[in-house]
Amino acid sequence: MDAKAWDERYREVDLVWGSEPNQFVRRLCERLPVGQALDLACGEGRNALWLARLGWRVLGVDYSPVAIERAKALSQRESARVADRISWRVADVTIDRPRPKSADLVLVSYVHLPSDQRGELIRSATRAVRLGGHLVVVGHDRRNLDEGVGGPQDGDLLYAPDELAHLLVGTGVVVELAETVQRHTDHGVALDTLVHARRPRDEG
Repeated sequence: MDAKAWDERYREVDLVWGSEPNQFVRRLCERLPVGQALDLACGEGRNALWLARLGWRVLGVDYSPVAIERAKALSQRESARVADRISWRVADVTIDRPRPKSADLVLVSYVHLPSDQRGELIRSATRAVRLGGHLVVVGHDRRNLDEGVGGPQDGDLLYAPDELAHLLVGTGVVVELAETVQRHTDHGVALDTLVHARRPRDEG
């Protein structure tokens, strides 16, 4: 889907993904030391807003102007202390690359691209992680096509933990977790890929 198609989808529903953070993002990030976070393809900002409430300074980026306008509106409902920690930007994450080592946490949550674009996105996201920082990736797992419910039905758009872990080899980060996880939905159990990597402080 292009930006205009996502604009239409966001216009159709009040909150496409709800207001709560993704459960796996919560699980992996709630105990991390706060710093600067980058939420790539942030949508309406549910994860970014949650991180800001925890004390993170967050930049949320998405190519849908409607999603960013909604995210801005949601952040205005927060206390000034929280709202002041969040910045939003309309940009295509496949073109507008983040600055290297610019964030303590880089989040890639349900960003489904063709494999070649996905690979470059993950590499650029990894380069943006500072020393001692973290990369968290969550998305629909390829096994979900046959074993789960929902999500894209094109295997090339889906994730696999071993492929992501292999992609991160040689990038200077240590893969702490790479697994397929279950997510319970109203329509049954969905399977997601979950990856957590850390850039050591003594990278050298």
